[in-house]
Amino acid sequence: MTFLSPLTSEAVCDRKIYPISIAPMMDRTDRHYRYFMRQITRRTLLYTEMVTSAAIKHGDKDYLLGFSPDENPIALQVGGDNPQDLAECARIAESMGYDEINLNVGCPSDRVQSGHFGACLMKTPERVAECVAAMMAATKIPVSVKHRIGVDELDRYEDMQNFVQILAEVGCQRFSVHARKAWLQGLSPKDNREVPPLRYGDVHRLKQEFPDLLIEINGGFTNLEQVHQQLQYVDAVMIGRAAYDNPYLFATCDLEFFGDETAIRSRIEVAEAMIPYIDTWTAQGLRLHKITRHMLQLFHGQAGSRIWKRIITDKSCIVGAGSEVISEAIAAVVSSSQAS
Repeated sequence: MTFLSPLTSEAVCDRKIYPISIAPMMDRTDRHYRYFMRQITRRTLLYTEMVTSAAIKHGDKDYLLGFSPDENPIALQVGGDNPQDLAECARIAESMGYDEINLNVGCPSDRVQSGHFGACLMKTPERVAECVAAMMAATKIPVSVKHRIGVDELDRYEDMQNFVQILAEVGCQRFSVHARKAWLQGLSPKDNREVPPLRYGDVHRLKQEFPDLLIEINGGFTNLEQVHQQLQYVDAVMIGRAAYDNPYLFATCDLEFFGDETAIRSRIEVAEAMIPYIDTWTAQGLRLHKITRHMLQLFHGQAGSRIWKRIITDKSCIVGAGSEVISEAIAAVVSSSQAS
């Protein structure tokens, strides 16, 4: 079952719409985080960390892009500005089983700017259009773009409107819009996620003026009530930091947004479901903390959260540690909950 917002036109009714997604986040949305989130929500669209086209072209593809089929639906986010390289990335993404490929036109970090991709590309929409057109010609999976509402002094609504119009003219239909502008100089990436004011109205207007496009809004959302509110105006909502800081926030997403009545797992059941996965990876030599670092906030706001985090933090870095750490932490949480 897919969710169609009241403003979605007939032209998009035959396309798959994921009304909620988890944003691509560097050093966070790796394969272990995504598998963990799949124990909480089966339907929410997940994204990889951003991977540069150069890394995909020259690096270890299994290491960079490998994922479990259990992680689908999943989108690969790429960074780059060379149409031919990005077209090759699109072909690779499709061959590996990704459901979508997304071009990053929103990251303002110095490293990304030095490679001339990310948010600085908003200043050259024709170049982005060339990239998107090449990617679309290379694959049958959807090609989407994640961008800001503006960059530096190009921050009027009309500037974003022009950017989207140029991409739409080459066939791009899916846009994830971070409802803040980006400053390429003077603000850190962290500050660029917090300091520029949110302008949700600009994204809502974009959907009104481009009803045939799939418009997703991103920026500052921390609960599902906000998601329901936004879906009155746009097709989808992307949640970033809150998805990492409070992962169990997504426990009811499958029911609320997809009509999936599959039983909701408790936090304890989610933790237990990770044990076979942990056993598989630690048997291959992976250090336990590479997985458990993503699980620290599972009991966010709940009795036992402190002891859960303490046990996992203290013991996951021990050489040879395995799923027995999770079993111990689960027992401690249960004991703490019974005592309270």
